[in-house]
Amino acid sequence: MNQDKSILTQHAGKRMRHRRIPVNAIELVIEYGRIVFTRGAMIYAIGRNEVERFKKENVNLSECEGVQVVCSMDGIVLTVYRNQNFRKLRTGLGRGRFRPRKSGVNRVFQLSR
Repeated sequence: MNQDKSILTQHAGKRMRHRRIPVNAIELVIEYGRIVFTRGAMIYAIGRNEVERFKKENVNLSECEGVQVVCSMDGIVLTVYRNQNFRKLRTGLGRGRFRPRKSGVNRVFQLSR
């Protein structure tokens, strides 16, 4: 079993509270969301496509739709926010890359509170 640990910065914890994004939503976004590498960070995001794709596998991601999690390349959660507009979720000047998640990804993340 591949076990990763994610650590929240104080900023991320504060943003989660202000934006009312629960810890379990962050775990789901990191586990099932698409990944975009941009400007030295990894952005995990759940959009309509992910909600529809994983609904077929009996995973309910509807409450996470629009949630984006910005992590450092070390896996530290820097900030979290909701944004329905994924057009701005672009890689910087074509240097980054988008990698969709494969179905059945099974990773465990532990977030400190």
